[in-house]
Amino acid sequence: MDTEFSALTTPPPTRSRALATEAVHAGRDDLASLGLHAAPIDLSTTYPSYDSRGEAERIDAFAATGAKPEGPPVYARLDNPTTARFETALARLEGAESAVAFASGMAALTAVLLARASKGLRHVVAVRPLYGCSDHLLGAGLLGTEVTWTDPAGIADAMRPDTGLVMVETPANPTLAEVDIRAVAHSCGSVPLLVDNTFATPVLQRPLEHGARIVLHSATKYLGGHGDVMGGVVACDEEFAATLRQVRFATGGVLHPLAGYLLLRGLSTLSVRVRAASASAAELTRRLSADPRVARVHYPELGGAMVSFEVYGDPHRVIAGVGLITPAVSLGSVDTLIQHPASISHRIVDEGDRQAAGVGDRLLRMSVGLEDVEDLWADLCQALSDGSAGAVPSAHGQEAAGRETQPAGR
Repeated sequence: MDTEFSALTTPPPTRSRALATEAVHAGRDDLASLGLHAAPIDLSTTYPSYDSRGEAERIDAFAATGAKPEGPPVYARLDNPTTARFETALARLEGAESAVAFASGMAALTAVLLARASKGLRHVVAVRPLYGCSDHLLGAGLLGTEVTWTDPAGIADAMRPDTGLVMVETPANPTLAEVDIRAVAHSCGSVPLLVDNTFATPVLQRPLEHGARIVLHSATKYLGGHGDVMGGVVACDEEFAATLRQVRFATGGVLHPLAGYLLLRGLSTLSVRVRAASASAAELTRRLSADPRVARVHYPELGGAMVSFEVYGDPHRVIAGVGLITPAVSLGSVDTLIQHPASISHRIVDEGDRQAAGVGDRLLRMSVGLEDVEDLWADLCQALSDGSAGAVPSAHGQEAAGRETQPAGR
């Protein structure tokens, strides 16, 4: 059996299945044989073993290879059957050999950076914008890494002998800027390309199919989908997954099994949630693009449920004016959220770097949920009125705005 599968799971079927079907069934293939319909939750922190010599051999094997131990679990920091089900499912959805889950998206990124640094490859080439905390982790050098920021066209020139990783986020947080993954992967040469796929999810984009070698998710967002679980996950080949497991064991950034259960459950509705929310986001983009109170709208060609827009008025008054929409950080929940990136998610980024990456002071980011689009528009329309008092442009300004409020392309 391949090492990425738990002893409780079975290999994927040989016939290719649609993503929506995999989202429902991956990681659960063995349930019928166990006499179960819902996946079980294993909350054990430790497991009995009466063969201490055999246990020692299994632990030594893990320390040497990072492969999942054969047989029953050993200790929750090393492996957990419930978490393994989520990892198996996510790997299948991303088309990866393996996936390794962590306590948060930032814990997942930390593990990737530590894994590359352990090989003496401490230099990272990255394209802004990224999620603000990802930007900070790279730029602050907290893990002993060094970053070179560049645009996609400059990646090849930014490479050094100690470059261990190239990182992009597409669509990017919060501007929704897109990069051509295949072109960027070509520029990387032998250096692995990591794509943060949190906004797109495998429903809209599978980066490994376009040349990326590592896919990162803040599972807290769309994979969980209900704003009640925190986690992160990396999809990659089994060789790199083995190293990530060793880092996870050493640093303790493990995903709690209850979180693993909720994430597995969230995957079952991922496709329908993303497509329904994306349809509403596209309609709100259309209306915002025609609204004279809005200076510019950003919406990716890829589609999706995220919309960013710049207002002529006071963005803080817009935030304060929503009623149905929740003013809060995070994204990807069943309910619609809105936030001001310059104040919240990207405040940790140096102001000059933030502005240069297109994260201006009047930019708002909205994660569209599953509410009726008319109700969302009524709430947003009122909030825009609250924020635009005395700030609506002249007729000439409106004409200019109309040329700028098209959805952002590549």
